[in-house]
Amino acid sequence: MKIGIPASRGYAIGQAYIKKHVELHITSDTPKDLLAEKELLHKAAEQSKKQLEKVRKKALESMGEEKAMVFDAHLMLFDDPEFIGAIASEIEGGKNALKATQDIMDSYVAIFESMDDEYMRERAADIKDVAKRLMNNLAGIDDSFNIEDTNTIVIAHDLTPSDTAQLDRSKVIAFLTNIGGRTSHSAIMARTLEIPAVVGLGDITETVSNGDILIVDGIEGKVIVDPDHETVTKYVLLQEAYNKEKEELKKLVDTEARTKSGKRIDVAGNIGKPEDVHKVIENGADGIGLFRTEFLYMDREEMPTEDEQFESYKYVLDKMEGKPVVIRTLDIGGDKQLPYLVMPNEMNPFLGYRAIRLCLDRTDLFKIQLRALLRASVYGNLKVMFPMVSSLDEFLKSKELVEECTQELLAEGHKVSESIEWGIMVEIPSAAVMADELAKYVDFFSIGTNDLIQYTLAADRMSEKVSYLYNPMHPAVLRLIKMTIDGAHSQGKWCGMCGEMAGDETAIATLVAYGLDEFSMSASSILRAKQIILEQE
Repeated sequence: MKIGIPASRGYAIGQAYIKKHVELHITSDTPKDLLAEKELLHKAAEQSKKQLEKVRKKALESMGEEKAMVFDAHLMLFDDPEFIGAIASEIEGGKNALKATQDIMDSYVAIFESMDDEYMRERAADIKDVAKRLMNNLAGIDDSFNIEDTNTIVIAHDLTPSDTAQLDRSKVIAFLTNIGGRTSHSAIMARTLEIPAVVGLGDITETVSNGDILIVDGIEGKVIVDPDHETVTKYVLLQEAYNKEKEELKKLVDTEARTKSGKRIDVAGNIGKPEDVHKVIENGADGIGLFRTEFLYMDREEMPTEDEQFESYKYVLDKMEGKPVVIRTLDIGGDKQLPYLVMPNEMNPFLGYRAIRLCLDRTDLFKIQLRALLRASVYGNLKVMFPMVSSLDEFLKSKELVEECTQELLAEGHKVSESIEWGIMVEIPSAAVMADELAKYVDFFSIGTNDLIQYTLAADRMSEKVSYLYNPMHPAVLRLIKMTIDGAHSQGKWCGMCGEMAGDETAIATLVAYGLDEFSMSASSILRAKQIILEQE
């Protein structure tokens, strides 16, 4: 038996298909003909682009427009003169095409993998995927899938977006990887495809052979190789029970999440871009608990205009039809860089010039977003929160800018809702400790546990060496969460949570007992969270 990280719930019994990890032989040799090497690069880029267009078409047919859109970003990289141009410049400096591509990939990936946001870490997988395809074509390697049998369990070192788009859902019932965690691309795609997956297995590609019969337990993170009849029978029953449970969960789409004592709790969804709202609606969310607006600023060459932002906010508010939509203002800077925004180099970007600190310094940028939000406010139930707030002064200065923008818009003839709620993300321990005082001024809190945990425990959650310290259920973390909830309630304000902990099945009961008013999570976790809440006293 192998134990890994349960990345996508469910059970599967099938045969192994190993996608071998092909190692490219990359040297630092200087090519004799630099012009020929650049021509090789451009031909491989064109070949890669044609392959991607086919992959996108297949993704559209099998997974829908939303998941196919990831390949639009991949295709844009091949059309981006800066990306291919950067590789070409490395070749001009004396590197061969493979080495040049690897070095540019490494520099891009280093930026994205250091980011604390799940969505942005996914972008690192996109860069790797594009570069891997380009390097394979440079080296003449065919890395495509050839799955012919049903009940196939795909085993790989890792799976890229292109890999998962090629999976035939009529044949692939689960997958396993050597590396990765719950926020890796392969894990996220498994949950999207609603097939079980276990990741971070270390050496599963070496310990299993093609054709081996496997049991995948996506609940406990187990992989059983060549199980006996008794074990197979046991898991067939577990699988039947799980499938029945999934069907039962669908009945909760229109059900309010109430505890047995009758307390109503909102279960909302997190989104990164406007299109994500559809999955949230499908899963019966009570609203949007976190709209990460920084993604409107990513993957582009210049700042989004006020009108572009307005249209995005209006779209989500319209689709939610009066349900609350909590939009987080720009959380950029430090570890999240924009190519068109010059930022200082910092020793510790997590504690540096970012989020509300950046916005209050660059009020020219902040006011564009505030104006767009205020204009969109008349189209739904808007709530706005400021990230990375550590003091009351930051909140009050933000509200001054809101009032300034409001008066400008009214003078220009625009309408602005009078019922917008203004809150803060509690992700810095000082804000949690001062919650009772802050609650006198804000309309609500939303606890951002991803940062709150790492700041409280001084443990970078992206560092494998200290990951054992990153514990959502640590007594100190729980005490700060309880302090925040109590602080909000002492002033008659509501308190939500939008960090990963909100969708953690092992934490929900504790958070309900603490009095948390709103849970916000990925769309796929909503129905299970409702079920757990309904079981609480």
